[in-house]
Amino acid sequence: MLLNCFQYEFLEAGCDEAGRGCLAGPVFAAAVILPEGFVLKGLNDSKQLTHAQRDLLRPIIEKEALAWAVASCDHEEIDKINILNASFLAMHRAIEKLQTQPKYLVIDGNRFKTYPEIPHSCIVKGDGKYLNIAAASILAKTHRDEYMTNLHAEFPEYNWQKNKGYPTIAHRRAVLEIGLSPFHRKTFNVSVPQLDLFSNNA
Repeated sequence: MLLNCFQYEFLEAGCDEAGRGCLAGPVFAAAVILPEGFVLKGLNDSKQLTHAQRDLLRPIIEKEALAWAVASCDHEEIDKINILNASFLAMHRAIEKLQTQPKYLVIDGNRFKTYPEIPHSCIVKGDGKYLNIAAASILAKTHRDEYMTNLHAEFPEYNWQKNKGYPTIAHRRAVLEIGLSPFHRKTFNVSVPQLDLFSNNA
């Protein structure tokens, strides 16, 4: 059972990111402050939900949250400062965009770069433990998926509409055969699919 926010005596924002393991596109992050007593059936870690379930939950979260924000770091920033630091920066940008500033942050994962003047806790697998982190995971994931789907129209050969930039066999094969697009992360290695190159699961 996921826990509600307000484990502390002040406003708490949950933060999560999406797209760290992708070969292309930005990393997105979201910050969400939920109201006390918030309940939303089906709210869970975005990875445990289907695309359709996430799309149903997103507008409810955005409507009922006390505050929410989504931000990103693009592929060039990722190449410059590395994906871990880019994930932290995207979270900082999301927190900065919140119309209501929280007094405490709960971060999904085991590391975070302290946001100025706001204490935080890192929660391993927090998107499956806290409602506000789960809500942030859904917003980060759906906003990023939407971005990559729109980008697919310009670069259909990489099938971003389906893989969203993640290193599927088909995506890796396309990179090896066609080369990198302007939106690929140049510091990320593209492994040769080798024995699974012609897998029907690509």
